Formats: sequence, C-alpha cells, structure tokens
Amino acid sequence: MTIEDDIAFFQRVPTLGALERDALRILAIGAESLYVHSGAVLFHAGEAADGAFVLQEGSFSLATRQDREPTVVGPGTLLGELALFTETSRPVTATALEPSTVMRIPRSLFLKMLEGYPGAARKLRDLIAARNDETARDISGVRTALNGAGSN
Repeated sequence: MTIEDDIAFFQRVPTLGALERDALRILAIGAESLYVHSGAVLFHAGEAADGAFVLQEGSFSLATRQDREPTVVGPGTLLGELALFTETSRPVTATALEPSTVMRIPRSLFLKMLEGYPGAARKLRDLIAARNDETARDISGVRTALNGAGSN
C-alpha cells in the first residue's frame, strides 16, 4: 500500500477520520504495518500499552480475563485508542482469527502529531467528550430502567 492508500484507510477509521489529511499523513508515514498469523496473539490482557493498532485485514477475537464471550472485530477497528493518549494496560487479549494485517501507531508518534496539529487535538477532544456524554446518558438510562424494574 502507498502512503495515500494508508491515509485513505485512516480516514475511514471512526476516531482517526476526525483528523485532517496532513495529520493523517504523519501517522501513515510513521505507522508500522504488521502481519499476524492466524491464532497468534497480538497482545495480552494486562500488558503495558504503548500505542494502538488499526486492523486493516482479517479479524481478531478480543477476550477479557473473565469467562465472557469474546468480541470479534474486523477491518477498520482501532484497538487500544486510550493508549494513544496515556499510559495504560491492555484490557483484553487480541488473537487473530485468520491471517491479519494491522498498522501499529506508537503513542509517541501520535502525541508528536497532536503537537504539530493543535486543530486535530481539539477535534479529538470534542469527539471524546461527546462520546463520554453519550455513555453517561446511556448509563443514566440503564439506571432509570433498573430502578423502575425494581419498584414493581
């Protein structure tokens, strides 16, 4: 793939799509493309996370340490978004379900890009704030529903 292909791909990824083209160019130039064999683990739950991965091709199973049903994700998924902004650990184990390709975006690259493109930082701040507001409303709705169900 060319840099232009990578930029076009990043534009289709929900969080990254909020960034301007020049900011995406920086990420496309600095991102590392990795091939992951079927059955291989990309990362384990609890590991330190120093960046994110964007799934280009294939699919991954995301499993927590608990016995919950794993989530399956496909192309265009951004794995480890929070790790782009701050030190954190991986909440899930990501295992390739088929031969897959991911692009690794190191936190250091992402933060440098934000320094050079403050407009991108503002857009991401607004996007994340809107998502947090939506999550808070969802939680409030669930709380109301549960409280209503408990009074019957």
